[in-house]
Amino acid sequence: MQTVDPRGDQEKIDVRYVAHLARLYLTDEEAETFQRQLEDTVGYVRKIGELDLAGIEPTSHAHLVQNVFRADEPREGLDRDTVLENAPAGEQGQFIVPRIVE
Repeated sequence: MQTVDPRGDQEKIDVRYVAHLARLYLTDEEAETFQRQLEDTVGYVRKIGELDLAGIEPTSHAHLVQNVFRADEPREGLDRDTVLENAPAGEQGQFIVPRIVE
């Protein structure tokens, strides 16, 4: 639940209400600690929102990340018979594995 903070038009998130929705029991001490931590976190986010970011391109990483991909071209796979020779058990061109679900 968000309420108007008497110090201004900023909204305050009620930790007890959120805990109730999550079916969590908080002691008075825990609620006070979490409320303070949440307000600090929201304050940091608001402070970041005050930055002038005009002309800065949004990124998802601090440094340029570039993947190196090989060409997606079809190629020969492993020979089935050779692979099955190394398997503990095989039948009709398939691996035989122990049953897990009964």
